[in-house]
Amino acid sequence: MKSNKKLVEHLIDCGVLKTQEIIEAFKNIDRKDFVPKKYLDAAYDDYPLPIGHGQTISQPFTVAFMLELLQPEKGDKILDIGSGSGWTTALLAFIVKDKGEVIGLERFPELVEFGQKNLSKYNFKNARIEEAETLGIPGEKFDKILVSASAASLPETLVDQLKTGGRMVIPILESIYKIDKISESEIEKEEHYGFAFVPLIVF
Repeated sequence: MKSNKKLVEHLIDCGVLKTQEIIEAFKNIDRKDFVPKKYLDAAYDDYPLPIGHGQTISQPFTVAFMLELLQPEKGDKILDIGSGSGWTTALLAFIVKDKGEVIGLERFPELVEFGQKNLSKYNFKNARIEEAETLGIPGEKFDKILVSASAASLPETLVDQLKTGGRMVIPILESIYKIDKISESEIEKEEHYGFAFVPLIVF
């Protein structure tokens, strides 16, 4: 897979990439724009790549799987925790369009800068990456939350930041969970087992 087109075809053939809007995002947001220079030859390979500080740009299969669970839509306000290279932030920004908003959060200042630089290649007006000072943005509410690091348990502070009717996709231990917020006091969980992520740091 030595082109973005081939990578997208591979993800469709695997059955992981299904939704037209998400497919279009993968076609238009080129993974090579988010990979460190020394790994450019592997940009279209279906595995994670190091981006420094023990972090990675996630495997394309896993990103596609998580976005399909999340089902981002035009106009959504989305929080992207562990934005890293900025790839997921850019994919989400493409999907939510101008009326939506995507905020990427990253702990490491060097990766904040790396992600911002990569994101700037696309001139999105609806997306930004900031340095994380706490887990999420307490006091704000989001339609969707994507977390790209593994938590030990479900962080209640992030559930609080979901709007009623909102959805979060988050790795917990070796599983990816889809969390739907039914009401202020009720959530539904769906578990998908068998994934590996860097650990989520809880502030």
